[in-house]
Amino acid sequence: MSTTQSIIIDPTSPDRFVIRDGPAPTALPNQALIRVKAISINRGEVRMGMNAPAGAKIGWDFAGIVDQPAADGTGPKAGTRVVGMINKGSWAQLIAAPTNAIAELPANVTFTQAAALPVAGLTALHSLYKGGFLLGKNVLVTGATGGTGDFACQLARLAGARVTATVRAASREPFIRSLGVQNIVVGEDPSDAAKSGPYSLIIDSVAGPNFGKVLAMLATGGTCVMFGATGGSEPTFNASKFYATGSATLYGMILFNELLREPAGIGLTILADLVATGKLKPRVEIEESWRKIGQIARDLMDRKFTGKAVLNVD
Repeated sequence: MSTTQSIIIDPTSPDRFVIRDGPAPTALPNQALIRVKAISINRGEVRMGMNAPAGAKIGWDFAGIVDQPAADGTGPKAGTRVVGMINKGSWAQLIAAPTNAIAELPANVTFTQAAALPVAGLTALHSLYKGGFLLGKNVLVTGATGGTGDFACQLARLAGARVTATVRAASREPFIRSLGVQNIVVGEDPSDAAKSGPYSLIIDSVAGPNFGKVLAMLATGGTCVMFGATGGSEPTFNASKFYATGSATLYGMILFNELLREPAGIGLTILADLVATGKLKPRVEIEESWRKIGQIARDLMDRKFTGKAVLNVD
């Protein structure tokens, strides 16, 4: 039996995330075998890994080369450069991935750029879908320096929206402004964002004690998409003011639920094409060998960097 290396959970290791040899995957008829070249890490994966049992495989995002095409004839041929995501186990040298969860890469998009796209980019894209036609409308993105917030700002601008973003630190303001964001609010209190509202769409990943102020900025018929709660998971808000806004919606975003309705390959094709034309710019702040997974995972959870971390697989 052939083998491959994967990142698995070892509770006895100080790093917890370790690289071990194991059996190579066997593809189902609708799956291609992918030789992985780069992965990115997300907070959700690391949190999951902290509670996973020994031997569990981790990972969603990947970019690589088709090693063996799907037996059912779907998807790209061998040798094609692709980006994709799976439910678990992408942190490996060789993986099996459904062909509807991968997209071919344009020639000028690198594996590093591509690996940053799946979870963060697709979450941003599907969040923007909830706002409908956004040309000329106001959009608020909280926690804009995170991977998804970064993409959400860029995609909202491409859709023709007037974008306001909140950032925790003033040091991140120049970067966010470079994305074409018109208004930036610095600090934990988002109150000043109300000056640029009300908002047809709010994309929130912070929640916490200030969430009530954010929700109060919705326009009539507006939607607030919540996909995280980095500021606290039990926010409060004025219910009377929320329903009095009229036809306002609070939408809980779980990307894997969205992908049951639209496979990842569709959105990834859109995102990769935008990168190829220079309209979308992945912000990769850390690029390292996957053999440093333990340290990079700790740095991510400790907020020592704000962009995406991409690890090269050897």
